[in-house]
Amino acid sequence: MFNPMDHPVLLLLFSLPVFWFSSWLGASFRKRQQDIQESTRSDLTLVLGGALTLLGLIIGFTYSMAVTRYDQRKNYEEEEANAIGTEYVRADYLPTAEAAKIRALLKNYLYLRILYYEAGQGKKLSEINGQTARLQSEMWTAVVRPTSAQPTPVGALVVSGMNDVLNSQGYTQAAWWNRIPIAAWTLLIVISVFCNLLIGYSVHGRSNYLLLILPIALAVSFFLIADIDSPRGGTIHVHPQNLESLAGSLNSQ
Repeated sequence: MFNPMDHPVLLLLFSLPVFWFSSWLGASFRKRQQDIQESTRSDLTLVLGGALTLLGLIIGFTYSMAVTRYDQRKNYEEEEANAIGTEYVRADYLPTAEAAKIRALLKNYLYLRILYYEAGQGKKLSEINGQTARLQSEMWTAVVRPTSAQPTPVGALVVSGMNDVLNSQGYTQAAWWNRIPIAAWTLLIVISVFCNLLIGYSVHGRSNYLLLILPIALAVSFFLIADIDSPRGGTIHVHPQNLESLAGSLNSQ
């Protein structure tokens, strides 16, 4: 399903003219009215200040939400690398044949996890997810069979390690699905439109360039927040550096 928040550039190109039009509309309303009284002007200044303060707080909270989710995705990438590397070492506790099979599966799984971080939306991502699910089933079966035949504390440790590998992928997937809610974006856009209307109404008779300051600032802010919040869209992504480092280490052995 198409999500406009996965395309920060489109959000920038859409929000900038919308906010500028709101400012221009506010200035047009002001032109049609006679000079307002001083008391009304003071009330307008108070309302504008409160609206801009509220807008600034919401933008700050939304930005904080996006950064928190980005950091969470980075942390889970590191946890995935640690879980795979630990299970690769714990395979030594199994018989030679089973250990070699599990190591080979873990290497293939590691390669798929790197592709997952680098893939975009579409058919390729669906293929990677399908291959990952099949490989997870194979890895679990490869660990359970030799350890269930002769249960030992060491075998339980290997099974626990594989469980961590599978769980870490689930935590990563959940973190990538955890996005800023559409309702929060809607509230942010609505308040931004109202603020631009008030700005346009307040700067009547002054330079028209003032009408562009807030729209540009808001559009760029929205672009940055959407870019950080989008795992695959935009330019700011979580690079699988820990997974790549682990892959290089395992291939060098």
